[in-house]
Amino acid sequence: YIYGHGLWHAYLNPMASSSSIAMATLALVVLLLLGSSSAQLSTSYYSSSCPDLFSTVSSVVQSAISKERRMGASLLRLFFHDCFVNGCDGSILLDDTSSFTGEKTANPNQNSVRGFDVVDDIKTAVEKVCPGVVSCADILAIAARDSVVTLGGQSWNVKLGRRDSTTASLSAANNNIPPPSSSLINLISKFSDQGLSTKDLVALSGAHTIGQARCITFRAHIYNDANIDSGFAKTRQSNCPSTAGSGDNNLAPLDLQTPTTFDNNYYKNLISTKGLLHSDQVLYNGDSTDSQVTAYSNSPGSFYSDFAAAMIKMGDISPLTGSSGEIRKNCRKIN
Repeated sequence: YIYGHGLWHAYLNPMASSSSIAMATLALVVLLLLGSSSAQLSTSYYSSSCPDLFSTVSSVVQSAISKERRMGASLLRLFFHDCFVNGCDGSILLDDTSSFTGEKTANPNQNSVRGFDVVDDIKTAVEKVCPGVVSCADILAIAARDSVVTLGGQSWNVKLGRRDSTTASLSAANNNIPPPSSSLINLISKFSDQGLSTKDLVALSGAHTIGQARCITFRAHIYNDANIDSGFAKTRQSNCPSTAGSGDNNLAPLDLQTPTTFDNNYYKNLISTKGLLHSDQVLYNGDSTDSQVTAYSNSPGSFYSDFAAAMIKMGDISPLTGSSGEIRKNCRKIN
């Protein structure tokens, strides 16, 4: 406003020097550049350029989940693993090539992250209704929301306008995504690094009310940890041998009770010391997050609203906007 006012004053004042007009013009250009570089995401970003976007994505997501209920958790996880590595930019979707190493072979992702074919199907469907308009990064954000809704959770307004990265980072994927062996301090630190609070951490961890985990991710917890219900540990040990390399990919539900329904049973499980991962149970282990876990176990409504707010906040992590990045034609490779 100040720069703009100065510019108008310079032009309207016949006594203004050419140098003052030049300086005011430069100031306005700088201001405009600053404004474009910090473009904001918007819930109405595609309202005119792709009005059928939401119904198109929702249709594919619902179809995929009807074929395999677990897919909802997988699509939600894709968004999380994307946003925690250099922001929500679709970098996790890039395939390795002879000259490029992406994030799919990082320790948190290899043999674990899934749903890429469904993202391909969504992209194909979206390209039919509005070619070259919608980014793969935004598709991940919408698919995550639709997955939660399809499995019984609360909806939220997804902010859009992200563009796709032309790079990826294997090292950032290995370092930024907290492993299932994480302590509470480590989890708080990793989330803080992304601008997310401890409250966000506890809310977003509730995503583990759906989905499955591999034996290799919870073996140490069910055999070595003390903060676990003995009967629950034995149940999980029956399908997860103690020997490393044996049954590593055998699956168990993250929520024993309702693994394909988005509810607050995850928190009830933690209070019963039936969290599947070490990084789950540390949220209720005599520490600072116990009270929030208790609150969510008693009030599904507060969990749903806090989860939605935290998902929106996570979606704001370092998006590419304006002229940065690109709109990929194929989510697996740069244009």
